[in-house]
Amino acid sequence: MSRVFRGKFIAGLRSAFHRGELQFHGSLLPLAQPRAFSVWLRVLFRHDWVVYAKPPFGGAEHVLNYLARYTHRVAISNHRLVAFENGSVSFRWRDYAHGGKKKIMTVSAHEFLRRFLLHVLPGGLVRIRHFGLFANRRRGAELERCRALLGMVARVDLPEPPGLRCPACSGIMLVVERLTCGQLHFHPSMIPSELRRCSDDSS
Repeated sequence: MSRVFRGKFIAGLRSAFHRGELQFHGSLLPLAQPRAFSVWLRVLFRHDWVVYAKPPFGGAEHVLNYLARYTHRVAISNHRLVAFENGSVSFRWRDYAHGGKKKIMTVSAHEFLRRFLLHVLPGGLVRIRHFGLFANRRRGAELERCRALLGMVARVDLPEPPGLRCPACSGIMLVVERLTCGQLHFHPSMIPSELRRCSDDSS
């Protein structure tokens, strides 16, 4: 496999060089000459290339779970936090230099925040980028092409019935009762509690 990969990679480099797609800067500037580039390719071809490929540990599901811990969490999870006392934070960590033993480290709150903020990404940086069919720039056109090749029709979501939305949870609010202005003015829920108690006592 390594020999096939080496051959195809070098062939791709040679084709890109002839098409003028490669750029050379700094110490690589002499390789811009065709003869020097050919000599360099021959040197690459004499070396054995190491291609390391094998099935992922535990299968694809295990790999996705591993990556999800880095894409949807920041720095440290809550269950690793042990205590916050006297301006110091204690948390669990794994010492891989000594067999992966679990230990507890205590640092000042300022040091903990400093280490935590080192893992916070700058604003606007995209952590997850889609590629292939789901690349943002061509997702719509590619998915339409796939549907056409498969003879499928895109699912159209039914329009949501009009209704009021709760300002707190954005859930749909159900109409329980409708009141006119006059009914609203004399509705029991709109009368102050002090007046309701007086009317109840007089009756």
